[in-house]
Amino acid sequence: MPNRVQWDAAYSVGHDTLDSQHRAILAQCNALADCIADAGPDSELKFQDTLVALLDQAREHFATEAALLTQCAYPSLDAHHNERDEFDYLANDIITTENFEKIELQRFLALWWVGHIVGSGKQYRAFLDKLPMA
Repeated sequence: MPNRVQWDAAYSVGHDTLDSQHRAILAQCNALADCIADAGPDSELKFQDTLVALLDQAREHFATEAALLTQCAYPSLDAHHNERDEFDYLANDIITTENFEKIELQRFLALWWVGHIVGSGKQYRAFLDKLPMA
């Protein structure tokens, strides 16, 4: 069974742009789950398109995060860059349909993003509070 994730107010990092991006990425994780549940003739293509869209959103999100964290002088910016690089490596070389079944990819991505939001996101919240609202 796919891992569906609903947005929880506790996930908020206190910045509208980042929270919106986090919600959108979780929605894409849920869209992957929908593709798995749909056994229609286009389900494979829908899954691949949704996965590509999620990875594009992730890259945009990490760029936005990095810009905001730079702006607020976040002291652990290197750790953020490392997390982005790790995700890029996983996305480009590991988490592919050639290596894993679709359900495994969906579960991994849903859990990874919740971990990012709850873990990393919460660490920089106090620094984002110093920025003007988006």
